[in-house]
Amino acid sequence: MKELFDYILRFGNLNQQQIDFIAGKTVEADLLKDEYFSEAGKISRQVGFIVEGILRVCYYNNQGEEITKYFIEENNLVVDLESFDNEICSSTYVQAVTDCKLIVFSRKDWLELLQTIVGWEAIVHKIISRALMQKVERRSPLVSEDATTRYLKFMEIYPTLLNRVPLSYIASYLGVTQSSLSRIRKNIR
Repeated sequence: MKELFDYILRFGNLNQQQIDFIAGKTVEADLLKDEYFSEAGKISRQVGFIVEGILRVCYYNNQGEEITKYFIEENNLVVDLESFDNEICSSTYVQAVTDCKLIVFSRKDWLELLQTIVGWEAIVHKIISRALMQKVERRSPLVSEDATTRYLKFMEIYPTLLNRVPLSYIASYLGVTQSSLSRIRKNIR
């Protein structure tokens, strides 16, 4: 729980009563490797905080190929925001890449926090803004670069993921085949 509040308090201030109220709205949850936090075709009804583990956001393209959009590591919130906020079916999957420990808020409890705690909405807005900026910063360099440069950038952006995420997911994220990624890795060493 400490990790969650260390994270939240980077974006604003809360008093002890507010912290206790927020803590009372959480549930600890384990997500096993390959299980889904949220799924395409379903409405996302929870916000999670990753205490341990890695999740990935992915979808299937028109050819039925699985595409990894990005990874979410420890000490970050995870939510399919569009689905959660608008109560519409999601177009992506949020899947555990490793076994994960999460602190989870139900939609009902999250909305209650927004209505009850003064300043909570501002904190949430700052968290979302930061996450969106990170997503753009992480994706932008990958669009126009060659595969080797994209991999080197991946290593820079996600230094702790290399040995924790299957190569197939990294290849999908980089938009290359797994054999191409193996060649790139071999040439870098």
